[in-house]
Amino acid sequence: MATADTAVDRGTLPPAQLALQRFNELSQRQKLAAGVAAAIAIALLVGVWLWSRVPDYAVLFSNFEERDGGAIVAALQQQNVPYKFSPAGNAILIPSAMVHDVRLRLAAQGLPKGGLVGFELMENQKLGVSQFHEQVNFQRALEGELARTIQSIASVASARVHLAIPKQSGFLRDEQKPTASVLVNLHPGRAMDAAQVAGIVHLVASSVPQLTSDHVSVIDQNGTLLTNRPDPLRNAGLDPTQLSYVREIESGYIRRIETILTPIVGPDNFKAQVTADVDFNQVEATAETFKPNPSPDQAIRSQQINEQGMREPAAQGVPGALSNQPPVPATAPITSPPVAAGAAPGGSATPVSGNRAATINYELDRTIQHTKQALGQVKRLSVAVVVNHRSETLPNGETRAAAMSDDELARITSLVREAMGFSQARGDSLNVSSAPFAAGHTESQAPLPVWKDPEMVDLGKEVLKYVVILVALAVVYFGVVRPLLRTVAPPAPRAEPDEGEEEGAVVSLSHAAPVSSFDEKLARAKELAVSDPRVVANLIKEWMGVNEEGKK
Repeated sequence: MATADTAVDRGTLPPAQLALQRFNELSQRQKLAAGVAAAIAIALLVGVWLWSRVPDYAVLFSNFEERDGGAIVAALQQQNVPYKFSPAGNAILIPSAMVHDVRLRLAAQGLPKGGLVGFELMENQKLGVSQFHEQVNFQRALEGELARTIQSIASVASARVHLAIPKQSGFLRDEQKPTASVLVNLHPGRAMDAAQVAGIVHLVASSVPQLTSDHVSVIDQNGTLLTNRPDPLRNAGLDPTQLSYVREIESGYIRRIETILTPIVGPDNFKAQVTADVDFNQVEATAETFKPNPSPDQAIRSQQINEQGMREPAAQGVPGALSNQPPVPATAPITSPPVAAGAAPGGSATPVSGNRAATINYELDRTIQHTKQALGQVKRLSVAVVVNHRSETLPNGETRAAAMSDDELARITSLVREAMGFSQARGDSLNVSSAPFAAGHTESQAPLPVWKDPEMVDLGKEVLKYVVILVALAVVYFGVVRPLLRTVAPPAPRAEPDEGEEEGAVVSLSHAAPVSSFDEKLARAKELAVSDPRVVANLIKEWMGVNEEGKK
């Protein structure tokens, strides 16, 4: 009866409790084997997860002094922080999640100290230090602070500053000005332009009293003087900025041509070159023009007329000596009438002499023109475009290269002419031709195979990692977990039909609602044993077979 009661209980238990009950019924050896299998599965899953999880290392410190590197490594070992060196050996790498925390902890220990000391040197001044030592410490601190500031420039890896500060003198004739020298170690492939060098010079000159910019020298790690260095192009009469401007103009025209031809013939089926003749002459002209023959109705600017008139008495008497005789005594006119005043003998009038002068100034047409030509005007453009032969498919399916027709070349020429802004008055020239490109050019532009593409290789590695994880999970499930579940919770036993029973008949203890009390379960088992003892016997045999198998 106990077995029948147990069968009824197992039919009503949830799966979790049923699996636990099955596990308790296993032998000690089976339980040990199941535990070992579960441990191996868990270890395999953890190993696969750790293998797939590549730690992301980030730079903790780089370009450090060897003495600082040893102290940093010792501190990392004490803190049990995993680390490794970069391939070049100039940087220490730690997991990226720990970078900021470790930097703060190392900073609390004063690491890295660096080969430079700043004004923190003045914090530990000893009592009774002489003035000379104080001056030396101040100069060292100032040099270190300037070097640290210069190292903050992106292209500078490290810097050293040397100051020559003379001792102050009370005599003006013995006074000397301070000087400075700066050594910069640039990153590989970096260079400093004139503006950056001038910035370093003014930085140092502004930080030291009475130091002028012309007393500061800057050199690089190769010993090249960066300050006051002569420009060979300017010494030869060339301006590098003008050459760069010409290259920019030519590149701009080439980009225009490429933009308009790429959709038509493809990106690798043409080449264009542009030569620009740019005028950098600065010309200022002033012209003053007068019209040679003014019109008759020209406006009068000023007019001046001067007239003079004078009356003179006429000559009297007979010419000769008799006319110079003194006059006769005056007599009263008795018989002859008096002569009218102003009248000459013989009836002639007194003559009048005159002078007339006139000055007339006319307005003149005058044109003053001041012309200043713009700098960098394009005087002439020369453009050459070569187009690759187009490929055509033959009736048999083969492809061959064929030259472009005259209509196609004319269309391309027209497009290029408009893109470059062709000007006949300016004297521009354009030449478009079609020619087969060399095989080496096409091969060099051919895309890489899929298995050689770095992006595809990285993608394949990432996919392979997840495939390995899925395979490991499948092996663990089908090789360990699933057999273990079958052993702990086997499927419900199925009674074999007897000879008298029909094949495929379903046997169940009861179709009624589940019972809860022990008496009801016992009564149901007795009723089943009385009504159908064969089923109960087969059930008991099945249980005994399981127990016997478990003992084995």
